[in-house]
Amino acid sequence: MTEFVIAPVATPSLAVAGTASRFPIRRVFCVGRNYSDHAREMGHDPDREPPFFFMKPADAVVPAEGYIAYPPLTEDLHHEIELVVAIGKDGVNIDPQDALTHVWGYGVGLDLTRRDLQAQAKKMGRPWEWAKAFDASAPATPLRPVSEIGHPEAGAIWLDVNGERRQRGDLSDQIWAVRDVIAYLSQSVGVKAGDLIYTGTPAGVGALQRGDVVSAGIEGLAELSVTIG
Repeated sequence: MTEFVIAPVATPSLAVAGTASRFPIRRVFCVGRNYSDHAREMGHDPDREPPFFFMKPADAVVPAEGYIAYPPLTEDLHHEIELVVAIGKDGVNIDPQDALTHVWGYGVGLDLTRRDLQAQAKKMGRPWEWAKAFDASAPATPLRPVSEIGHPEAGAIWLDVNGERRQRGDLSDQIWAVRDVIAYLSQSVGVKAGDLIYTGTPAGVGALQRGDVVSAGIEGLAELSVTIG
């Protein structure tokens, strides 16, 4: 039996909707600028870019319910609503036609971003980690398995702050569909069971204040509600 010099941390996980089971989280990949309108609002030409990725720690994923703490070191916390893909089967150099067979299920998540730190990092040519990979930066709903819902390729994706619609789009608006995201990612790293992929956000990202109530969802999949504490 392995003896650790300190107690190992518990495996991060997400609930599986309607069950007592949980999905263990291995890694969290996030796709940048995967909706044309969002790419444009961030000052980029979406027709010139292949998909690119950044990462968050597995334990940044927390239940999308109750209160989410306003993080330190920022005065410009932004919301980004996203489809979350849960990988259930390993693969390398996956063919796009086979990519969806690697998906275990789907959920709805928030990519919370310290936008001021991100802008500063971009200006200085530094990594985005401090802007993206902070505690509780990836709240998500319980996952729903493919066996129950299939593969959502279209459907409204939306986010409200204090009852006001901020983000709206459709999954069909994604520049890179889920199958293509998985295939492209698998050319760089081995995609593993337990990986989550946050697949990008539509236009309308904006700042959150302490006390704001964020309600969001994807048609036919799930909805969430959190308060920025």
